[in-house]
Amino acid sequence: MTESVNEKADVMKVPVPNLALGMYVAAIDHQGRVNVTNPGKIKDRQAIDKLVRNGIEYVWVDVERSAPECGLRPKQQAEKVVRLTRDQSQEKAKRLMNEAKDLVKKVFSETFEGKAVKVEPFEALADKMLESVMLDADAFKCISALRSKDAYLLEHSINVAFLLVTFGRYLKLKRSVLRELAVGGILHDIGKVRVNNRILHKPGRLTPEEFEHMKLHQVYAQEILAETTGLSQISRDVCLMHHEKLDGKGYPNGLKGEELSLHGRMSCIVDIFDALTATRCYKEAMSPAAAFKILLSLTPFYLDEKLVYEFIRCVGVYPVGSLVQLSDGRVGIVWEAKDRDALHPVIKTFYSVKHKHYTEVAMVDLLKSDLHIERGVSPSSLDVDPSPFY
Repeated sequence: MTESVNEKADVMKVPVPNLALGMYVAAIDHQGRVNVTNPGKIKDRQAIDKLVRNGIEYVWVDVERSAPECGLRPKQQAEKVVRLTRDQSQEKAKRLMNEAKDLVKKVFSETFEGKAVKVEPFEALADKMLESVMLDADAFKCISALRSKDAYLLEHSINVAFLLVTFGRYLKLKRSVLRELAVGGILHDIGKVRVNNRILHKPGRLTPEEFEHMKLHQVYAQEILAETTGLSQISRDVCLMHHEKLDGKGYPNGLKGEELSLHGRMSCIVDIFDALTATRCYKEAMSPAAAFKILLSLTPFYLDEKLVYEFIRCVGVYPVGSLVQLSDGRVGIVWEAKDRDALHPVIKTFYSVKHKHYTEVAMVDLLKSDLHIERGVSPSSLDVDPSPFY
């Protein structure tokens, strides 16, 4: 039986010397004719030698039916995989951040009007956040490091969710748990929609009376979540335990020790860290290193000491998105840390402290450079705005 296979998209003409084990020979090319006889995979070198002895110069190989290890199919599949550049990942992370802010703003507004919270949109957002973390966590970290004073509540909610996912992944928690952590993080400050705006956005220290009113946001959260269906226990713990303390002196329920779940303890750490490293209407952002010192000072009475150390290891001494000063006086953004140790990330430099002016933007790979990180820098200590370089 003969069959012309030249036009089939899934076969290719291969010189016999180039044949490899596992290739599926659909036909042989002999004296201008394509003869289909005994098609099958090449199982040993003798089969190739036999073709050579018979004077066969070319055969037709069925790509789809060839074994993956012979190198044909992986090559085709690799061509189909779209590899995002860092700029593309950054743009995707930016769109996700804006989408998240819009959703949180919408739901907070609806909650203020007395409408029940619907969990499904947050679960969909959590899935996108998980995908972003799995594909290129560094890109999302850089975008989330861009903070504005007038959008603290929105950005804080999203960043807490992102940090919880990152922390949970570091602790090797299941993907389903990461999803629930993200939903809890996004909703953790939902009670603030009922707090007096004058107190919520006061540009200064709260009086004891104002602070007592602010603490009511957790009581309001309990009321809102009591009417919310479909919210998991893990998400509820994140929402309702992030102001509790191990010694029982937290709020709203004064939970103590083992009464705080793992996810509740994680949320306490993440909430404080993000609040300290954010720019607020009444304070400048702290460097991560300074925030870590405060977290450690709150152990073991307020925060879980072992978990705090795990969190510091997870985030890294110089987290992606934070500012550092190099040994040559240049300042830059910690840009890439994947598969690297904490002291040797890639730094995107843009400013010189020594000369007090902008420099040409450069990527410095500390694995390949004699330079080292001198110290972490808080944005407020610079005379320039780093945001255009993210």
